Amino acid sequence: MARDPKYDVLFEPIQLGPKTMKNRFYQIPHCNGFGSEKPMSQAYFRAMKAEGGYGACCTEYCSIHPESDDTHRVSARLWDDDDIKNLGLMCDMLHEHGALAAAELWYGGPHAPCMESRAVPRGPSQIPSDFEHLTYAKEMDKDDIREVQGFYVEAAKRAREAGFDIVYVYGSHSYLPQQFLTPYYNKRTDEYGGSLENRARFWRETIEQVKDAVGDDCAIAVRMSTDMFMGEAGTQLERDCLPFVELVDDIVDVWDINVSGISEWGEDATPSRFYPSGRLLPWQKAVKDVSKKPVLGVGRFTNPDLMVEAINGGSLDIIATCRPSISDPFLPLKIDEGRLDDIRECIGCRSSARRTRPRARSTAAAGIPRSSTRPPTPTTTCSSSVPARPEWSAQWCSASAACAASTSSRPPTTWAGSCAGFQSSPAWASGPASSTTARSRSTS
Repeated sequence: MARDPKYDVLFEPIQLGPKTMKNRFYQIPHCNGFGSEKPMSQAYFRAMKAEGGYGACCTEYCSIHPESDDTHRVSARLWDDDDIKNLGLMCDMLHEHGALAAAELWYGGPHAPCMESRAVPRGPSQIPSDFEHLTYAKEMDKDDIREVQGFYVEAAKRAREAGFDIVYVYGSHSYLPQQFLTPYYNKRTDEYGGSLENRARFWRETIEQVKDAVGDDCAIAVRMSTDMFMGEAGTQLERDCLPFVELVDDIVDVWDINVSGISEWGEDATPSRFYPSGRLLPWQKAVKDVSKKPVLGVGRFTNPDLMVEAINGGSLDIIATCRPSISDPFLPLKIDEGRLDDIRECIGCRSSARRTRPRARSTAAAGIPRSSTRPPTPTTTCSSSVPARPEWSAQWCSASAACAASTSSRPPTTWAGSCAGFQSSPAWASGPASSTTARSRSTS
């Protein structure tokens, strides 16, 4: 079946610095439990989405140094040359399907518990994490700042050697670059604290250094939270984020825009029982209005009509997905082939995001007001001209209920060797008949 012409904009290529992305479908950074230590599983997991039509796929958060160790959780890593080999396989398999590979460079500061490395993380100020338990950062002096910026540069070089096309300087979710931008974390009185220009200095310098190191070969992405929902103490859209975009727009190739800090992460993951699809579009459009560079972002996009409206309405240039890409890795291909009724729609349950909501409420309980800069949450997912496709959800829920009632109804999955990844051929993952990429099924 031919693609409906109204979806053509979703399949137009777009330039990201020195790289060209073949369409507007982007798999956002998200965790899968594989990291750098299970390279075959990592590679097959991401490559299945590239086979399904995604124009670019990103790692999960990718640690740049043992000081940014998130153990007991699993992150990707670019600590040394062995990690180049491990993540290089993912890049090779994505490239086989014509997709770009992205690495989200991460330094956690006070939010890195370092349970494996036993290192002491550094941060803009010596304050405890508002997320981890009994985790603190050492306040950085000028030498520390230069050294940590060097960690970013060395990790970016490793990413380029591994074959990555896009390199992030990741700040969103209250990690180091955005900690410097945020009054809650940044109590400094030198040239890295106080005014917006000073608080933005670390992030801008780090972007400049990474761009100087790899910018001729890799697109430079910046992921930023445009509101932490922490009142005056957190970063806010108009006061901090839009001026920051204007300040560094000339050295950024693509913006990845979301909301929330680490303790309010459920506001970003937006489980469907609380928020509609496209909930983040007001924040994303605000950045799009001031930036001259492409803007991408999530919104639990499963309806191609809403995707088109987000692009044509000037809110986004690229449609980014996390859970929808897990629910149906072949989402772009099915839109391209006109098989909309075959889409396995993400219902956005996200139980782990739900568990973060009590922690988020405790922020307000502690006396920190919620930000007054929040754009109004849309009451509908799209305009009246865009069908909500409720029949997709009804079909999916019926299938899920049947699956839950009997484990025998789950698609068969077998392990094919110690390194080959999961092999399966469930009916819902109906990719092209000539498919060679191993299928994997995530229950995240």
